[in-house]
Amino acid sequence: MNLEPGTISIIQLAWSRLLGFDDDAMADGRDRIYREDNSAPLLMFVALFGKEALVGPTWALDAAKNLSGVELSRHSTLLSMSRPHGGRGLGEAYLYFCDALPSFPDSGPPVSSDPEHALALERLCPPDDVAEVGLSAMENTCVLVDETSEPLLPLAGAGYDTWEGILAHLGVLTAPAERRRGRASYAVSVAVEESMAAGLIPQWRARTDNVASQRTALRAGFAHAGSQTSVVLEGGAAPGETVPGGTEQQD
Repeated sequence: MNLEPGTISIIQLAWSRLLGFDDDAMADGRDRIYREDNSAPLLMFVALFGKEALVGPTWALDAAKNLSGVELSRHSTLLSMSRPHGGRGLGEAYLYFCDALPSFPDSGPPVSSDPEHALALERLCPPDDVAEVGLSAMENTCVLVDETSEPLLPLAGAGYDTWEGILAHLGVLTAPAERRRGRASYAVSVAVEESMAAGLIPQWRARTDNVASQRTALRAGFAHAGSQTSVVLEGGAAPGETVPGGTEQQD
């Protein structure tokens, strides 16, 4: 699936702002751009639509000048660069976006926007998954429920936070007993439809080692657009905090 040129321009605008650049920085003619920030909580490398951006302290930018984009996209590279400065691992992930409404099966489970159902779903899932996705803390959630149970049993849920008033950054969580049954794809489709109705561009971020999450993104109609690699610097944000380099999806 290909994204429309207008969609790409808007995504570039959003990420220019997220990374602290001028609005047109991710769309200009340079192959790589740098932003020096000696108080940055993260060292972050983003590759998006063939453009590269690095944000971090002076020592990181100096070290990166002799490294390729492939090298900088590796989590191990940023960790090696930052360890003398207290760097801690955060992650390496692929970025996906979509600009087409999803297709739905003829029938599916009912959808609830009740925050209590998001909390109930989290209680069914491993703590690491719950912390990684942060579903109940998202601005908007939709949870698939089993209408034959009493009380209603949550099956899977998706939600999104709004970034820069432009992107809908999605997350999805599926109850262990309901995985590999298409629940995640259905929940994501609902969240995508709701976010697009709100005028946002859906964004999906999947760790490079999470093949299930990557497949869910592609099944939901997302197109791969780049990658993001981040490490937390000494005194910076905790990995679970809401930052552009934060958590990824669980299928």
